[in-house]
Amino acid sequence: MVIQQAPPGPRPYRPSRPGRALRGSAAAGAALALALSAMPAPVHADEGDAGGGDTLTIGIGQQVDSFSPFLAQLALTTRIHSLTYPTLTTYDPETMEPAPELAESWDTSDDGLTWTFDIRDGVEWTDGEPVTAEDVAWTFSTMMEDSAAATAGGNYVEGFEEVTAEDDSTVRIELEEPRSTMLALNVPILPEHIWAEIDDYGEYNNDEEFPVVGSGPFVLTGYEPNRSITLEANEDHWRGAPGFDTLVFRYYPDKDGMVEALRNGELSFIEGLTPAQADALEGEDGVAVNNATGNRFQAFTINPGAETQDGEEFGDGHPSLADTTLRQAIVRAIDKEELVGKVYGGYADPATGYIPSRFEDYTWAPDDGESLDFDPDAANEMLDEAGYEMGDDGVRESPDGDRLELRMHVHNDRPDYVQVGQFMEEWLAEIGIEVQGEYVDPGVLSDALYDAEYDLIFTGWQVNPDPDYVLSLHTCDALPETPGSMRGDAYFCNEEYDELYERQFSEYEDADARKETIGEMQRILYDEAVVNTLTYPNALEAYRTDQIADIQTQPAEGGLIWGQDGYWAWWSAEPAQGGSGLRIPAGAAAGIGAAVVLLAAGAGFLLWRRRAATAGDRE
Repeated sequence: MVIQQAPPGPRPYRPSRPGRALRGSAAAGAALALALSAMPAPVHADEGDAGGGDTLTIGIGQQVDSFSPFLAQLALTTRIHSLTYPTLTTYDPETMEPAPELAESWDTSDDGLTWTFDIRDGVEWTDGEPVTAEDVAWTFSTMMEDSAAATAGGNYVEGFEEVTAEDDSTVRIELEEPRSTMLALNVPILPEHIWAEIDDYGEYNNDEEFPVVGSGPFVLTGYEPNRSITLEANEDHWRGAPGFDTLVFRYYPDKDGMVEALRNGELSFIEGLTPAQADALEGEDGVAVNNATGNRFQAFTINPGAETQDGEEFGDGHPSLADTTLRQAIVRAIDKEELVGKVYGGYADPATGYIPSRFEDYTWAPDDGESLDFDPDAANEMLDEAGYEMGDDGVRESPDGDRLELRMHVHNDRPDYVQVGQFMEEWLAEIGIEVQGEYVDPGVLSDALYDAEYDLIFTGWQVNPDPDYVLSLHTCDALPETPGSMRGDAYFCNEEYDELYERQFSEYEDADARKETIGEMQRILYDEAVVNTLTYPNALEAYRTDQIADIQTQPAEGGLIWGQDGYWAWWSAEPAQGGSGLRIPAGAAAGIGAAVVLLAAGAGFLLWRRRAATAGDRE
């Protein structure tokens, strides 16, 4: 049966412009700040003013882990890839439903085991070679056959039996069993004639020669570590050329610096504002603030005892944290409502399940009477009954005589995380747990995670409209094969969870059944209290209306500009002419909050590798 058909043939296309939602820190690591202070100011590709000509400048703080789509996991880099490489399908910018991209139509067999994608004619790589079904088949097959090529997106090809190109325009994917994620394969398709020559995909970072050959709306043309990333418009893109000729992503050591750069016109766009920064920008001449329902969650994970996939124990997590009762008591000591009010100024929701409330089909909350709501008296009672005796100094000991002194690793570059950590120190003290907050650079936090040398550790993830990827992070297969590497952000392994993960994978024809299964998976995560969500922050972005005349949000109602991947925003953005400003239809909705851009510490490197990519930085 035919699933979806795009208009025939490559042609320029512009989405309609929805209404926009309007209203209106801690420093990064000392090493990066010092290094940047010694550098000359970042410059644009054209060395002109920030808003000069048709150059759009975007403030960033996160580092690049790899320009190889086989390796990259950091949000910044995956967004760059969405601009420079095609995917089979995309998300409609207004509804966030699956929509055609490189594949203009597709169908599936009655048993759901064979999917056929019709590849759009006339699409070319930026070196002039045609994009064909062979490139698609090669990309997926390489991920299936080479574990290094599956580092970032191996879950996307799980259950694939064979991928073949029937001809230049037709790709057939054979599955071992039906899967529900075939229209959410967020895999950049690579040019076989370039990448087949690479010897080691685990070591190749795709940064040896610019411009990088791709087929997206932009071309990656330059990278200066700790300074800038430059993309030029692909004038021959099948949707039509982007509105801006150049995108420059410019590094700043702290968010306050970005705000000032936006004020004085050095930047066109920034994300990840705090409510205080948004309030300060409200009413600024030439500045607008976009407020959107967030697609991320803020969380912390508890070390229950780290093991590899083969059962090898490592790390030095507190032994008492293997006890579910203790983990649940920790959750019950945390007042999420107060975090929403005092840290996020009301511009967030208290989190329950693993999927943010923005995604109505998959978000989850426990039934009445089964929730681990804020109740320090209940938490103390749980610990008393479990034999955790209170010491004279107000700190409990476990039944085995271990004093409940816990280390908590928190990103020092996120003011909201720092505030949450400080609240948690106070609240956990009230139930007899002494917490030493370690407010550290992301790289230090990452080392603690990968070495399992922590007790509590902060994290956060962006969730896609289809949640399969984030759900896969807590399967047993996401545990490290050897100490020092992992795909997820928690040492969690549960057989029932894995069985449910496989079930939701195959419920492609029954959306209600899949929703119920994903709810059961979130219930397990919630009850086991290893992975603990705290808030769903709204997203807050700001931009210069005298530089950007028009831009797409995702979705149309209450959506983000730099959303799931940024593809639509930067392709659709149109330069302002003579300071015309952004066109705002009447009745634009409003919201407020904080999206996530995490800053990197340390300056003596070119690319962060996977070990330095903390979970809070990814996707």
